[in-house]
Amino acid sequence: MQALAIILSEHRTMRMVGGALSALGAQFADGTADDTTFHTIELIADYFSGFRDLYHDAWESDVLFVRIRERTDRGQDVLAELELHHRGAYQQTERLRQMAVRPDRGAEQNIAELVDEIALFRRRMDNHLRLEEEFCFPLAREVLIDEDWLQVNDIFASRTDPLTHEYPAEAMALLRARITRLLPAPVGLGAREDSVPLAPKQMSGNPEAMLSVVGLSSGYGRIEVLHGVSMQIMPGQLVALVGANGAGKTTLLRCISGVQPVSRGSISMHGEPITFDEAKNRVRAGICQVPEGRHVFKPMSIEDNLRLGGYLRPAAEIRTSLEEVYALFPVLRERHDQPAGVLSGGQQQMLALGRALMGKPKLLLLDEPSMGLAPLVVAEIFRNIRLLRDAGITILLVEQNARAALAIADYAYVLETGNVALEGKGADLLRDDQVRRAYLGM
Repeated sequence: MQALAIILSEHRTMRMVGGALSALGAQFADGTADDTTFHTIELIADYFSGFRDLYHDAWESDVLFVRIRERTDRGQDVLAELELHHRGAYQQTERLRQMAVRPDRGAEQNIAELVDEIALFRRRMDNHLRLEEEFCFPLAREVLIDEDWLQVNDIFASRTDPLTHEYPAEAMALLRARITRLLPAPVGLGAREDSVPLAPKQMSGNPEAMLSVVGLSSGYGRIEVLHGVSMQIMPGQLVALVGANGAGKTTLLRCISGVQPVSRGSISMHGEPITFDEAKNRVRAGICQVPEGRHVFKPMSIEDNLRLGGYLRPAAEIRTSLEEVYALFPVLRERHDQPAGVLSGGQQQMLALGRALMGKPKLLLLDEPSMGLAPLVVAEIFRNIRLLRDAGITILLVEQNARAALAIADYAYVLETGNVALEGKGADLLRDDQVRRAYLGM
């Protein structure tokens, strides 16, 4: 009956996460919630939808319940009710997620509805777990024979809960670290200290701009692409740069990283001019770029690709940085000695991002990280970007997916034919009629 022990262990984790969810609901109710609280709701929704809905519930319905029905006609109404719960679970978690990420998530009405939804989610989950433990499991112990248990045990032992396994499946790999970090004991999952290498950083009051671009112009031959662009990025911000193809977004990033000449204007970092610094010196100063199209070195191993990202750093620091990247992207650890070319598009994007992180960036430049990726992978990439922002890394994100970029951006610029057409908070631009018509198809 190993399968029942596995399910009961998973139930304990679900109740623990459910308790954390209720604690977050209390923060919303008493007005102490902040952006991190919303983000943690999203991560908890990731856990439930990614694991419970895709693995836990599926194995129960398709394996355990099927075997019980083969052995007895008793309890059919309860099994049918439990399966109804399974089918409705996805919609419940998606409602939580949408309330946590919508642009007006801080509105009074949304918060009130979110508090009610959290309470309803917890009641339904507790009722479901109680029905399984008090009725379904005793019935299984009574009617299933040894042959049934051999098959059921093998199937349930073949996968594990990502919150308790050291190296969980790729799709769930970040959740244990994320939720543990954001919910330390006694509210969360029992972490005594921050176990994530990317810990949140506190910003000092009234900081100076990390990056200032003033009147920047650049082009290719006689064709000028940028016409006097000015922008500013504060420490810890996630700034999005959106616009149509050919607007000059990538050219601006190339100017900042030092691989594209500047014809007019200036670039400074922490008040120090870097307009004419070589690219290698900008890397030393903390500017690291993830290029459009990923550009990993496909014949080389995954680990050698990562080591290249830290080539300017002391050798003694490389191993520590590798462990940090592997903790963030466990699939890269599992395949570290394989050629980078065997990775999927989403995994290559993780590798390109990890390679940039090996340089210990103060300013991370991301050029079209979602390009060519499936929607589910895009969602995971954007969650990774938000996690890095939460860790205090300053990010300039170039992205054609304007809706996704503006939804996570602290501040944003809209670039049109080499000029800044609009700027403002990401949430404000997401509601701007001009932006909605031009870039969101609304």
